[in-house]
Amino acid sequence: MWQVIARLGATIVLVALAQPARAQDVRIGALFAMSGTQATFGELMSSGAQLAVDHANADRVLKGKLSMLVEDTQGTPQNGVIAINKLVNVESVPFVLSSYSGVAKAIAPIAARAKVVAVNGGGVGPDLAELGPYFWNVIPLANFEVRAFVPYVVKQRNLKRIALLYVDDPLGNGIRKEFEAALPGAGGELVAALSVPVATQQFAGVAARIREARPDLVYIASYGAQQVAAIKQLRDNGVTQTLASYGAFSNPEILALPEAKGALFTTQLVDTDGGDAVTKRFVADYKAKHGKAANVYTINYYNIVRVFVLLAAELQKQGKPVTGENLLAQRSATRSFDLVGAKVSFEANGTVNAPIQINEIGAGGVAKAVAVVATK
Repeated sequence: MWQVIARLGATIVLVALAQPARAQDVRIGALFAMSGTQATFGELMSSGAQLAVDHANADRVLKGKLSMLVEDTQGTPQNGVIAINKLVNVESVPFVLSSYSGVAKAIAPIAARAKVVAVNGGGVGPDLAELGPYFWNVIPLANFEVRAFVPYVVKQRNLKRIALLYVDDPLGNGIRKEFEAALPGAGGELVAALSVPVATQQFAGVAARIREARPDLVYIASYGAQQVAAIKQLRDNGVTQTLASYGAFSNPEILALPEAKGALFTTQLVDTDGGDAVTKRFVADYKAKHGKAANVYTINYYNIVRVFVLLAAELQKQGKPVTGENLLAQRSATRSFDLVGAKVSFEANGTVNAPIQINEIGAGGVAKAVAVVATK
């Protein structure tokens, strides 16, 4: 009897050894605002990122299944720190998607110490270029957007007197500095620079100060629910001038506001009508899955995951483990990436320099490009 059992056990071992080794699954992390006042952005970002995960698995690009572990930050630095510690120390992911300038600055040192790559596709604070080699950006930062925007509105739109309403955080303060630097050389003037705390939702007093300054244009450097409230209340309180912002105005809630009609905002140039296969597939599959067209945030976070997949696939091809260190080295060795809407190259500091598209919100909440400006 024991001899039979022994032979059976040996047979099982041999069969197991004869089976091909299962490829190890690959996991990445994501820090999104999935609840709270910024949840609209979390939904947009995660939907784009998840589609890239689905495409990678459908194409079997990687050895093993790719999955994304999403942690809810509510857009706050405190929750971001808790989330990154979990992803790094418990889940041991080599790559994390980040959003919001404040969250990015809070989590970057933790990711760097662990040699985990963190990549931003939403925050545009200029200081995001200074967070070390393990922090990357797949979008131009606000300094590039403002530098492209100022000459356009001053010289082509003849809107020379600018009032700035900005949130008192790294994003808002960074944009204020860019306006102060860019306007004089372009022939413009910053006639008011009004800061508000992150939690502010009442803008009647701010509107009165803006009216007193008599600007030609009001630039709102904020995000989420605060921008929505500011737009409505500025209009309700007699501010009739052109409104403007960076890519946060592509928020569907803002596009749908009647008060936002005529507003200008900047984004990186993304040609969703392009003929390349990557863009065509993304545009078609996103609309089929979600019943609506993609926007800049869904594109950005799809592209972040696509960058990871391209790098990880090359590392696996070379027989190297998918670690933060190896991802960083492979990015430095890769000349360019074919992403949705554009071919992108990274600078040494992990930023990208891309043409800036200036958009205008028209009837029905449809934003159309009115100019493209090269950046340096």
